[in-house]
Amino acid sequence: MDLFSVDKNNSPLADRMRPRTLDEYFGQTKIIGPGRLLRRMIQADKISSVIFYGPPGTGKTTLAKIIANTTRSKFESLNAVLAGKKELREAIDAATENKRLYDMKTILFIDEVHRWNKAQQDALLPWVENGTITLIGATTENPFFDVIPALVSRSRLFCLELLSNEELREVALAAIKDKERGYGNFSINIEENALEHIINVASGDARNLLNALELAVETSVPNFPPENGTKLTIDLQTAEESIQQKAILYDKEGDYHYDTISAFIKSIRGSDPDASLYWLAKMVEAGENPKFIFRRLIISACEDVGMADPNAITIVQSLADAFDRIGMPEGRFMLSQATIYLATTEKSNTTLGLFDAIATVKNEKVPFVPSHLKDNSRDSGAFGDGQNYLYPHAYKDHWVVQQYLPAELADKIFYQPSDVGYERKILDKVKARREAQIEASLNCEMEEGNFSFSQADKGKDIWLDRLSSNFSEELLKLKNDFFSEIKIKRHSNVLDLNAGSGLLLWETMKHNPEGLSAAVTNSQELGGVIRSYSSRQELENMPEIFVGTGNNFAQIIAPLTGIKFDYIFARDLIRREEDIRRLAELVQFLEDGGEIVCSVLLYHEGTKFSQLEILADYKEQLLAVEEEILSKPEKILCREEIMGLVGESFAVAGSRVEAYKSTRVFDRRSCAQLIDLRSSFGAALQDQCGQEGAQAVGKMLGGARVPWQRYRLMLRLQKK
Repeated sequence: MDLFSVDKNNSPLADRMRPRTLDEYFGQTKIIGPGRLLRRMIQADKISSVIFYGPPGTGKTTLAKIIANTTRSKFESLNAVLAGKKELREAIDAATENKRLYDMKTILFIDEVHRWNKAQQDALLPWVENGTITLIGATTENPFFDVIPALVSRSRLFCLELLSNEELREVALAAIKDKERGYGNFSINIEENALEHIINVASGDARNLLNALELAVETSVPNFPPENGTKLTIDLQTAEESIQQKAILYDKEGDYHYDTISAFIKSIRGSDPDASLYWLAKMVEAGENPKFIFRRLIISACEDVGMADPNAITIVQSLADAFDRIGMPEGRFMLSQATIYLATTEKSNTTLGLFDAIATVKNEKVPFVPSHLKDNSRDSGAFGDGQNYLYPHAYKDHWVVQQYLPAELADKIFYQPSDVGYERKILDKVKARREAQIEASLNCEMEEGNFSFSQADKGKDIWLDRLSSNFSEELLKLKNDFFSEIKIKRHSNVLDLNAGSGLLLWETMKHNPEGLSAAVTNSQELGGVIRSYSSRQELENMPEIFVGTGNNFAQIIAPLTGIKFDYIFARDLIRREEDIRRLAELVQFLEDGGEIVCSVLLYHEGTKFSQLEILADYKEQLLAVEEEILSKPEKILCREEIMGLVGESFAVAGSRVEAYKSTRVFDRRSCAQLIDLRSSFGAALQDQCGQEGAQAVGKMLGGARVPWQRYRLMLRLQKK
């Protein structure tokens, strides 16, 4: 059965205008634009098993036909609505013969693949696994729900999006002008408001648009085709008669059910009450079960709001109970109030800490309950259970320093309070008590002779360093600062200019499996780490790695000719004016609307050694060193200078600048590591104080823990 064998003379306009090559294809530039993975696969005739997933009229079958027109493999087509196991067996037998006799691969296209039941899909699986056939599936339903996991795991998923209004306009005008397949041989005048109406009501569906255009053109005269020279006019009334308003796209048992509830919850999580009410209205109008909606609202009250507003669960549950008493249609007020409340209140997902604790319970060998926490009502006399337990209510504020975790898990943190809503009130208290409890645990171990600061107990040393420096927390916060404000899509091209060993790169690759991930790192060793990790993970879409030093970024990435990026990350690369000018040169590598996302350490605003009380005797020398480092000979820029130079350089390059976050990145750290006498700071310190003085400063800092803060500015530089 060949889906593509159609009589073009009598076929509908939508079929006649179906693109034959990638150059004729409209839309989906995120998938088949220059440099995109799918385009490279088609052009190289290296198609692996793929599943095209998206709404009707977005070009899934068209892409399959383009592959059929370009591949050197045998191409077979089936429609899952019409074909069964018999037709599949015939296609597999033919593919087996082609492979055996001619060593030729077979590509099997299955339209509406989700229509096959599990047994039919299972029958296909062995032949995909052994390479007899390469599968191209097309489905309007989410393949994770409607295609068996084994097929999904062996296929690349490409999500096709509804066409934009501008893309639909291009489709319509191409059909009007095309003399071979469209209406280019006729004199057609379509009024602008009529074209706009057809485009708007088509709702991103190219097939719907072409069907309406065909009806409008061919019913605009009594007999079609008209006599030569006849002018055809399509006005708004004709357009309105030719395309009907689409019904609400919602199926309570299908994919749109899950997509809509997902959009609803994500809008609440994103604190957007307007979008939340829109998706709620769509579900209510489509007849969604209100109990299902309230169930998701109750979950959101704990998952997305949580401890930031502990009253949220009470309020939503009360509204759900009220709905049970009132029912519809007045019950819509309860749904609306619950939605608005959750969308506008503070958010925190710290309740997810439970899942970290569960992972620890599953994966680590946790010892027995500590003796002082055991039940003392049974064996306290024989075994001492419960002895040495301190009763918190007997102490001030009903709290006392005491370790409740097993000593081996004293470094574990499962609950991280946020700094919003109610949790802001308890944040400092929880952190202070946690540190005190950890100290109590360590002191207890030292008294028992089980703990030392020697190299033999590196685990505890690492924890002490983590506790004092919070370095791992800084890295996690930095990563969050990059990804909280931007939304990388599956087909985004992303370049990381300061990849290191992959802090931002691996997170990027979770989001853009069909896009290009490129990274610049400053040593072959770090590049090797990234390549080795990619190889171990068996990633099909391997990152492009460039090794280079200095700030001449345009030269380093020059081999990426013709590639445009949606995002370029610049992590802590700006210190001086030259860095800004070099970074502005990269605007040429951005897609229109693409962004350079920067983090900039503000050296002038953080804590300085001259401010530390323990170094008061050396304050004048330290001030001189800091002045030298921050000013001459190569001046380190302050916030105002950075913003001014960035605004000037990127305006010339064709970008607008937005500073979206300024954040503190350190709370407290051990000062023992702050001064390295081999560094430029250490050298300047020795010049001011002499070697003995510099060593004395280092000795004063050794083992000390002081308030220490640094500040980072986040910038988004968008190409106009």
